[in-house]
Amino acid sequence: MKRKAEAMGATGSSDSYSRRTVSSATGPTNPSTQDDLFPVPLEILEEIFLNLPPHQVVSACRLVCHQWKEVADSESLWRERCRREGYRLRDASKIPKDWRLFYLLWKKRRNLLKNPMGEQKMKGWQILENGGDRWITDRVMMPHPNETVKKNFVTSYGMCKKSQLIDLGMEGYNPLFMDHFQPDIKISDWYAPRWDCGSEYKICVELLDQRKRPIQTFAPEIIYFEQWNDQQWNQMTHVFRDYGPGVRYIRFTHGGKDTQFWAGWYGIRVTDSSVEIYPAGDS
Repeated sequence: MKRKAEAMGATGSSDSYSRRTVSSATGPTNPSTQDDLFPVPLEILEEIFLNLPPHQVVSACRLVCHQWKEVADSESLWRERCRREGYRLRDASKIPKDWRLFYLLWKKRRNLLKNPMGEQKMKGWQILENGGDRWITDRVMMPHPNETVKKNFVTSYGMCKKSQLIDLGMEGYNPLFMDHFQPDIKISDWYAPRWDCGSEYKICVELLDQRKRPIQTFAPEIIYFEQWNDQQWNQMTHVFRDYGPGVRYIRFTHGGKDTQFWAGWYGIRVTDSSVEIYPAGDS
């Protein structure tokens, strides 16, 4: 367990090496045997590590000898890596307990939902309900706050619901990591009505265990829009924190319909949905 946790950044940081040197090694050595044939200031070694891919630093360099491990685990190395690559704290007053973990989570951060804007029609989504004239994808009627969003999913006069199941292990977040660190899980969804028809919107996001049983659920009340509204985009967000051990899957479900039973596609529109994993407290 310790080895896996260390690979994702579980070990503590250290900056106590600043006045020592280390030999340039070509393979694993006995930490108690220091030949120092080619002594290198550890500040130089840190700069070398900063120019290597992070996975090599974690999985290879830190295994060479005690001093290399100390540099590879140091707070200054990962803090500097965050600075150079632009991974900044949202709240500067909240200093990470582990800069390596902070860096690796930001490095891995991405939207875990596939096809969130309908650019590939319904690919990646499981259709749970397909009422009325069924789900379609279409160009946005009203410009989205994110200018890159040009398409959305559109519901009809019967209930339309779709879902995605995210396997965290398949996405690179192994069980030991999730149980030990419990990083924040942030969900976001954008929805908008048509101006000339009433509609409703609903969303449910569940954190599931290995048997796909809910551990924690976010399911706010249905949101209704009246006819003759401003058809502006609205955002739904939620952050799961302190959810405990056992989370292995995330199920994201959303949808809705129009409330006036008009043939065609006058129901709620959804797009730019996301599920992202953040360093705890920084989402």
